[in-house]
Amino acid sequence: MRLHLSNKNPTPYYLQIFEQVRQLILTGELSPGEALPSIRQLAQELFTSVITVKRAYQELEAVGLITTRPGLGTFVAEWDEEGRRSLALGAAREALSRAVREAKRLGLSPEEILRLVESLLTEEEV
Repeated sequence: MRLHLSNKNPTPYYLQIFEQVRQLILTGELSPGEALPSIRQLAQELFTSVITVKRAYQELEAVGLITTRPGLGTFVAEWDEEGRRSLALGAAREALSRAVREAKRLGLSPEEILRLVESLLTEEEV
């Protein structure tokens, strides 16, 4: 599992870990049942504290993406396609919500925001 923490990113390290692991799970790069590195191992790999990784894992477990089995380790949670789709929709909603808030902050009207989203959707289809 390749993760990268950036001290230039204003997002706290635990959230950087959370977001990257969530992305790996939702894209299928990490499969249900797949073992994750231990908290200590990942902390060493990322040159960060055990507390930071533990918090990221706790957040991932709280949203149902991973499970911890005492004495065995931490694993990607098992879910069906409907569950995966629900998690993906939630992640997309969060990202779009941030983008819409930023567009509003920049003074764009709802109509301009909709046109922008529609143009982006059209670009992606090409």
